[in-house]
Amino acid sequence: MGRVNGALFLITILLFNSVFATSAFAVEKEERKWQDESIYFLMVDRFANGDSSNDQFIDTQDPLAYHGGDFKGIQDRLDHIDDMGFTTMLLTPIFQNEEGGFHGYWIEDFYETEDHFGSIDEFKQLVDAAHERGIKVILDFVVSYTGPNHPWVSDSKKEDWYHEESPMDNDLDHVQNEWIDGLPALNTENPEVSEYLFDAAKWWIEETDIDGYRLNNVEHVTADFLTEFSQEVKSVKENFYLIGEVYGNEIGEIATYANPGIDGFLDFPLAEQMRSAFKNVDQSTSSLFNYWDDSQQFIENPYLMGNFIDNQEMSRFTRLAADENMFPGTRWELATAFMFTVPGIPIMYYGSEIALDGGEGPDNIPLMDFNVDEELKDYISDLGRLRQELPALTRGSLDVLHNDHGMLVYKREYQDEIIIIAINNTSTTQKVTLSDEELRNDGELRGLLGGDLVRENNGNYDIVLDREVAEIYALTDKVGFNYWLLSAVAVVWIFFISLFIYMKKRGKRNQQ
Repeated sequence: MGRVNGALFLITILLFNSVFATSAFAVEKEERKWQDESIYFLMVDRFANGDSSNDQFIDTQDPLAYHGGDFKGIQDRLDHIDDMGFTTMLLTPIFQNEEGGFHGYWIEDFYETEDHFGSIDEFKQLVDAAHERGIKVILDFVVSYTGPNHPWVSDSKKEDWYHEESPMDNDLDHVQNEWIDGLPALNTENPEVSEYLFDAAKWWIEETDIDGYRLNNVEHVTADFLTEFSQEVKSVKENFYLIGEVYGNEIGEIATYANPGIDGFLDFPLAEQMRSAFKNVDQSTSSLFNYWDDSQQFIENPYLMGNFIDNQEMSRFTRLAADENMFPGTRWELATAFMFTVPGIPIMYYGSEIALDGGEGPDNIPLMDFNVDEELKDYISDLGRLRQELPALTRGSLDVLHNDHGMLVYKREYQDEIIIIAINNTSTTQKVTLSDEELRNDGELRGLLGGDLVRENNGNYDIVLDREVAEIYALTDKVGFNYWLLSAVAVVWIFFISLFIYMKKRGKRNQQ
């Protein structure tokens, strides 16, 4: 009987779903572009330990020591990344590092993997396993400096491979010669240096079939180098993605390093805006959307900018929320809802799905914990699924319909698909009325996260949201009573009930 009830319930649900398949989801599936991606950014050493044989000098209690993360651990946890709907993963540098370079940025050999992480064959297996799931792989590639004790530093024949030591200052004329935190700055104007980096970058693509590079501190190399670097790596693999890291308080500053070869940049100004707006309720959001106006003005393809809330250079967003005496899980939900539904490629730093805490580095890069409550992870999974299903969220225009101290309503539109995002980051229930001029007559807004339903009434749509809640609505045609559906459901129920009665009577006769 249980199986009969289960089948009956399933058929009923399928019938209802067939009716609610509307024009909101009728946009034809197009070829996958980089702006359709969502990226999970992880520090290799701090993610997952899958192979104890490479655990030399591991000390999980020392924040400056290796903690055991490796390629095998990442491969074992690919389902964790895939389940959240992430389509790309970004790894910190995997190359052989000097002693103590657990983070990967003190590169000693650009052609070898770090022993603590595993062999190049194990990395190839990781890339293959990711590709089998449809997950792309981006590597962090450092072009501006090496480790402080790299063999080149003491090689008299390579004195001109580095700039003379120069401290960091605010003079833009000096920025390309600066030593970052005492790390020797590579002289990429030297043809030997640039050729070496070009060859190494191409070698990894040819050997492992990776899909992109994150270029660290690109403000410390010349524009000519970046242009040529792009040409070289993209000659090896079509649609290879390059995203640059440039610290800047305004998009205009970042855009000074833009050139046709770099596809996008990490959006530091937006990150600061999101962290400020969502760490607490009732915060000013008046300038939250300015980033999009600026990006369209200064960036060739603003949809390829990288949107992020946390990275290895910042205190965790969880710490900001805790300092405000706010519940981090809710703060993360609203901030992530915003990041996943505005133009740009969302980049989530490992541990954000469990509201991992941490102050300034290295406190902000603890070992990942997989044995925690998955409520926030499930929420991110829902957002990731919707972002994959709704082209308007990755390709659509952005129109802000309401923005008042944390109550946000904005529209994404692509072809015939209209999606409305409402985020109530305030301390009270909020009501926002939209006119049919902003949407259309005789429609309804169907909530895809919480199941809310808003019907057009006298030319208006009244959205009412509880405090600290977000909803994503699809604008669809108004659905009334569907008598065909009701009849079909009734026929199914009558059939199964009749079948059950017949089988029960037959069973009694057989017993007699």
